Amino acid sequence: MNYIATFYTHAAALMSDRALRKKAIPSKLAPVPRVLSSSCGTCVMYSASDPNLSELDADVEAVYEADGTGYRELLRNE
Repeated sequence: MNYIATFYTHAAALMSDRALRKKAIPSKLAPVPRVLSSSCGTCVMYSASDPNLSELDADVEAVYEADGTGYRELLRNE
């Protein structure tokens, strides 16, 4: 599956990207797609068999599953 995690801060996005890579999960930092909102404008896009929420920084805003036709929200921290 492909996932997109948005964050409240750029630092949280960087730390999450590093944590995912340490677990050998392919990930990359990218601008947030226009249809999703984000406080910092940076997201982490990654591919994994599950969303690996425990690897994401506590400052995560939301996590979406991307299926090629749209996005399904899996988590929202308000």
